[in-house]
Amino acid sequence: MPNVVFDASALVGALLKANSIPERALVLARSNDTIWLSPPVESEIREVFARPKFRKYLDGDRAERILALLLVAARSVTPMETVWDCRDVRDNKYLELALAAGADTIIASDDDLLDLDPWRGIRIVKPADYVRRFETLL
Repeated sequence: MPNVVFDASALVGALLKANSIPERALVLARSNDTIWLSPPVESEIREVFARPKFRKYLDGDRAERILALLLVAARSVTPMETVWDCRDVRDNKYLELALAAGADTIIASDDDLLDLDPWRGIRIVKPADYVRRFETLL
């Protein structure tokens, strides 16, 4: 199975809208790929999901459901290589995770990551582009 990494911004789309393209990307990744997390990436996702500005748009336990959808399927690795290739240094943790996991793809909504595509042979794609890969197979 191919290895994939999600950035927090792509998962916010899944958080805020049920049956959205980002949520479909997460469901497809769970079924077709191996999702990878690192402690810093998981921490950032949890922090972003807990932001008050998102809470007012959420019904009930939506954040917990999306986190569970991600965490139950994900494997964890601690990156050993430090990279400084992203213009937003806070996003280097996704690149480090992708290297440590041997990822084929980073699914991102962050332009600082998307502008690097391809990076060291790893595709960095929007959730819609990831979903489109599977639609063309049908």
